[in-house]
Amino acid sequence: MAVIDRARTMQDEFDARLKRIGHGKYGRILRMARKPSREEYVRVLQITFAGAAIIGLTGFAIYVFFTAAGPWLWSNYFAGL
Repeated sequence: MAVIDRARTMQDEFDARLKRIGHGKYGRILRMARKPSREEYVRVLQITFAGAAIIGLTGFAIYVFFTAAGPWLWSNYFAGL
């Protein structure tokens, strides 16, 4: 029974924390929050996708540069180190 009592205690503590969410320093923000419209949601998705694409393409360009030019740079410039 000790396991069940501990689980019940943990659940009660979790429920108490959940009830206090709207009363703390983030409560006002949560009360003011609203569901975004379809247009806002699509705009956020577009901006997020564009940012991820830019970061991904930058990383890929760096990878290709160092894969293609890395051995040449290593043999010509850094071999003496």
